Amino acid sequence: MQNFENAMKIMVERFAKDSLIAVATTDGERLHNRVVDAYYENGAFYISTHALSNKVKQIEANSEVAICAIDWFSGHGKGKNLGWVLDPQNAEIREKIRKAFVWYDDVTNEQDKNSCFLEIRLTDGMLIKDHHAIRYQIDFENESALLSENWGEFK
Repeated sequence: MQNFENAMKIMVERFAKDSLIAVATTDGERLHNRVVDAYYENGAFYISTHALSNKVKQIEANSEVAICAIDWFSGHGKGKNLGWVLDPQNAEIREKIRKAFVWYDDVTNEQDKNSCFLEIRLTDGMLIKDHHAIRYQIDFENESALLSENWGEFK
């Protein structure tokens, strides 16, 4: 459990703010990848986007996604359109995203019912610290992580 808690502390330090991540989806024939601004919290990345975008359409057809962050994290998860940004169920995440994304109010038309939040609930990932000196193989679903130091075996 200590490995998982240590890994989660690093995830919060690195990604509980405006963070750039690459999100890969599929249209059933080809893979598609794009860089988006995301905010991390409790095992998920949150993205402000538009319901008619290709990424949302692709995730609605196949929720499996892969992500990669410049800050030494890659993983997999399930994407979900949380709906309109002004939906009362999105009030809490909306406030956090507005705080994290200083540009949010300048570029988001909240009156457009297609302005939405996308959640990527992580299933697994690899978190690297100190240029591979420490690696965490994370199982988000079971809240566990294996640790490897200095390119050793995962323990």
